[in-house]
Amino acid sequence: MPLSKRPEMPKDGLGRVARRAFFLAGSSAAGFALSFPAMTPQQNPQQNVRQSGQIFSAIVPAPFGFVGIRCDQDRVRELVYLPPSFNELAPLNGLAEQAARQVERYLREADCRFDLPLAEVGTPFQRGVWQAISAIPRGNVLTYGAVAKAIGSAPRAVGQACGANWFPLVIPCHRVTASGGLGGFAHHDDAAGFHVGVKRWLLAHEGVAA
Repeated sequence: MPLSKRPEMPKDGLGRVARRAFFLAGSSAAGFALSFPAMTPQQNPQQNVRQSGQIFSAIVPAPFGFVGIRCDQDRVRELVYLPPSFNELAPLNGLAEQAARQVERYLREADCRFDLPLAEVGTPFQRGVWQAISAIPRGNVLTYGAVAKAIGSAPRAVGQACGANWFPLVIPCHRVTASGGLGGFAHHDDAAGFHVGVKRWLLAHEGVAA
């Protein structure tokens, strides 16, 4: 099924648009989809909370902060790792509720699998990378170099495709690491930063040794 090119995301009041690989775990993806804008905390958290209801269809609490879910009536459009400055948002429609329940289940039980209708997006190369990532079992990791070798590409290109993943837990980009450590996450590489902290939590949750 042909997939459309990734749409340009607006730079809105929630912060600069940044690609990243977010939350969804499970060894296989139900489909491929959009990569999501990373949300950064604002000086006025309450403004973030008000605006989040205009962007997200649900916001689910997580040990590291929150997971934002954006969807329409029949497709999940985006999953986003959100910092603690956001607030929980009850699902606004049936699909948002289904996605929220699956995210909650994964946060409790790392073995759970996602079964969600995902928006169709991504270049052929990105889809190839995402398919390879989706085959990594829970509790295992591959390096960017190993994924690149498997698909006949280069580690840097694989890293860029990981950061362009719109469905982080469904397509588990956190299972791809650098050869000498965690590596970056969602186009962030600060070892003490929020996003790499999320990656560290997800891998520990799935039983990957430090």
